[in-house]
Amino acid sequence: MTGGGQAGGPSGEHGPAELQHPRFARAYARAVEEMNRRGATEHRRELLAGLHGSVVEIGAGDGSAFALYPPAVTCVLAIEPDDDLRSIAAAKAASAPVPVTVRAGAAEHIPAADASVDAVVSSLVLCSVSEQAPVLAEIRRVLRPGGILAFYEHVRSDNRLFAAVEDLLAPAWQRFAGGCHPNRDTVAAIGEAGFVPVGSRRFNFAVLPLSPVLAHVLGTAVSPGPPAGA
Repeated sequence: MTGGGQAGGPSGEHGPAELQHPRFARAYARAVEEMNRRGATEHRRELLAGLHGSVVEIGAGDGSAFALYPPAVTCVLAIEPDDDLRSIAAAKAASAPVPVTVRAGAAEHIPAADASVDAVVSSLVLCSVSEQAPVLAEIRRVLRPGGILAFYEHVRSDNRLFAAVEDLLAPAWQRFAGGCHPNRDTVAAIGEAGFVPVGSRRFNFAVLPLSPVLAHVLGTAVSPGPPAGA
């Protein structure tokens, strides 16, 4: 399937004001092409391989993943809270190989019905949300039983010294990096949210030439269905 991209929502739609980080968004938009050249494109390609049916991508950023969706994906609802990044993503959606709709929104409130999608994609997002548990519960809410959470995240180092440094730097890092937490054990949080792990791999990756080498993880987990009370 070719084309089919569209920028969803009414003209002038904006993301939540508290989730706007314009300075960080502009810096990210400038840096992401280099990050992709250094390996993030292949990481995303691995992340998306094997997905099918209807997909929600939370925190879609500049839309770097759109061109990489496999043809078995029938539609993508991409949500991004930052206005600047979302405008870039909307332009990329127009040339995506599968239908992509870009909407304003936050991972805590996914604009999709209960048990309505086959997969949710999180690419460098769970590090930046205020709390992971509510977001993971929301992902479980929209996934069908047996639906897939595909995640690509940077995580807490398994080196005790490096992890201690990440803990020390975390408050300043969050202020200057759009709320990003450098020291989260995201795989453990996914398990605690009730997902059944399928598999994951850890690797070290420096996103830019002068940036620190951080532990990353790529993996998938299955939702047994919406959480109780959802």
